[in-house]
Amino acid sequence: MSYVALITGATSGIGEATARRLAARADVQLVLVARREDRLRALAQELPGDPTVIVADLTDPAAAPRIAETVERDHDQLNLLVNNAGARWSSEFEAGGWENVERHMRVNFEAPVRLIEALLPLLRRTAAAANADPAVLSLAAELDPATRRHHRTGIAPAAIVNVCSTSGRVSRKGVGAYSASKFALAGWNDALALELAADGIHVGLVLPGFIATEGFPQAELRAKRKTRWMVADTSVVVDAILEAGPGGKPERYAPRYYWLFAALRVVAPPLSRRQMSRGAFNTTTRSH
Repeated sequence: MSYVALITGATSGIGEATARRLAARADVQLVLVARREDRLRALAQELPGDPTVIVADLTDPAAAPRIAETVERDHDQLNLLVNNAGARWSSEFEAGGWENVERHMRVNFEAPVRLIEALLPLLRRTAAAANADPAVLSLAAELDPATRRHHRTGIAPAAIVNVCSTSGRVSRKGVGAYSASKFALAGWNDALALELAADGIHVGLVLPGFIATEGFPQAELRAKRKTRWMVADTSVVVDAILEAGPGGKPERYAPRYYWLFAALRVVAPPLSRRQMSRGAFNTTTRSH
């Protein structure tokens, strides 16, 4: 009995941290997906358990069917899909125009939608088989420390985690295109969760705040004493992924207190807009 987890964007940041956390479990079989072949294979060699490596550009429409074919052939099951790959190119609309919006949508929305579509039949079969296997449910519970700590019962034998962003709830100047793609992902995620619940597939959403990674170093925020506290490391997001995946939690901000920014946007839009207009949380980091 094993637990198969597929992680996109696995070569750095949140994806790499998630892969390393899960690889510590001998009963977890990893499938690592990323564009950079050299780094992907180097990571796979470092990890135990001989992970499956799939080099793919997820914006290529042919990538998702090829990934699904490989996972089905090599593993014949999929317990956890972590849609983590994403990118951001900071630009105000007048400068970036529709072109910048479109490329964000291709990477941050279209790519995860296509991948889920391709993997859905395998996820359904896995959920049906796993629900009849107490060992799989036990393993899923063990993967999420919060489940054990709080004695939650919503264990997910097959789960999808869409790694979104707090920018999918609250937008800022210069990242409108990025926010648009993440708002789309968050809205679609909520509907998908309702549609797949009857099949035994849990769909969870993770909304990271400012996380220091290779692609998003958050140098501007860390340089200021007043905003340094807002930056967290990738381990916080990995905890959230495990809670929103095998732990069966619908939604998780990382760090947790970031829900306050989203709540402020709902209950006090004028105040939220004033805070954002001051530019205190603006960053210029680009990720490719």
